[in-house]
Amino acid sequence: MRAALFTREYPPNVYGGAGVHVEYLSRELAKKIEVEVHCWGDQRSDDGNLRVRGEHPWSEISQGTFSKFKTALEAFSLNLSQVKALAGIDIVHTHTWYVSMAGFLAKKLYGVPFVLTTHSLEPLRAWKAEQLGSGYAMSSWMERTAILDADAVIAVSQGTKEDILRVYPLPAERVHVIYNGVDLDQYRKTEETTALEKYGVDPSTPYVLFVGRITRQKGVTHLVDAIRYMPPNTQVVLCAGAPDTPEIAAEMRLKVEEARQSNPRVVWIEKMVDKPEVIQLYSHARVFCCPSVYEPFGIINLEAMACEAAVVASSTGGIKEVVVDSETGYLVPFDQDPATGFPIHPEQFARDLGEKVSDLLADPQKCARFGKAGRARVEQVFSWTAIADQTISLYRQLIEQNQRSQARAQVSGVTS
Repeated sequence: MRAALFTREYPPNVYGGAGVHVEYLSRELAKKIEVEVHCWGDQRSDDGNLRVRGEHPWSEISQGTFSKFKTALEAFSLNLSQVKALAGIDIVHTHTWYVSMAGFLAKKLYGVPFVLTTHSLEPLRAWKAEQLGSGYAMSSWMERTAILDADAVIAVSQGTKEDILRVYPLPAERVHVIYNGVDLDQYRKTEETTALEKYGVDPSTPYVLFVGRITRQKGVTHLVDAIRYMPPNTQVVLCAGAPDTPEIAAEMRLKVEEARQSNPRVVWIEKMVDKPEVIQLYSHARVFCCPSVYEPFGIINLEAMACEAAVVASSTGGIKEVVVDSETGYLVPFDQDPATGFPIHPEQFARDLGEKVSDLLADPQKCARFGKAGRARVEQVFSWTAIADQTISLYRQLIEQNQRSQARAQVSGVTS
């Protein structure tokens, strides 16, 4: 079996959960089948069964424009380019709207099954218009067209499956739930503290940790607002980079500056750090906080739990299937505005986040208990080996169905 995976992100160009997912899934799949990854960038490698080919968008398609829709045009151009050489592929598998049309086109051109994994849904991310401008209409069209045509849609959580069936007219049997995973060997508690010292984090003082992009979806500004509801001088470490837009970058900077006026122990690491460093940050955090307002899954919670950090997370989407309330951490509910996806009462959400974080900061024994339970949970449910096996099983099922369909079509053509 030979599978082609399409993704915008692939190491070293990874900034979000989808990139993490494809990195580890491709590695695990390649232990059992042939895999080629098509991504954005200069990547080019051949390692056993794993072949990686990066490309850049067609520069001419957006030359002369600085409009926000430039990204959507670039994505579409690369989708067209990447399907030109897929001979010998048995199945195509796309990740995120950025590459969804590559799968759609490959199915038409090569007659192979098309699998699409949803890491988020454009209709539920109205704030993407801030990032993509009018290109949001194009990204939404690309996602919808591909999802409706895919032979199978993989949802990364049961909550995501429910969202898919709510916003797209799909039969339920075409949507399959296969969770994200975590590398249990890489992500484990470490005693190393060199990264803490490098970034000005005091290892002797408990701290609250956030890891993620600066985007409306990840809710980091709500955590900054929650600092005022935590004990005075609480050490808060914000490992937050890759802002979606200049506007949210400026808003984040203003909020951090305001928080520091009353709490000088806010450490902002303005970049996405490498794995060994983020593992150290997870390992020594008293509390890991995930304040996402929309999260189909939330790999960062798995990473934190694997490193035995107690978690405080918003009670939304796939997070509710990862974090077990009062066992591996706390879930914080909020009332969501259906039009925007944002909390209807952001101040109350910030207050509730602050209260749950404060509860754990005051109880190191509970944090340790939650951390041990979190590690046990990821070991039992979220290994990449099991996830790759489920994915290969789905591939086989779709390939067999496609072969039977093609055989019937040939017979029908002969008899007619």
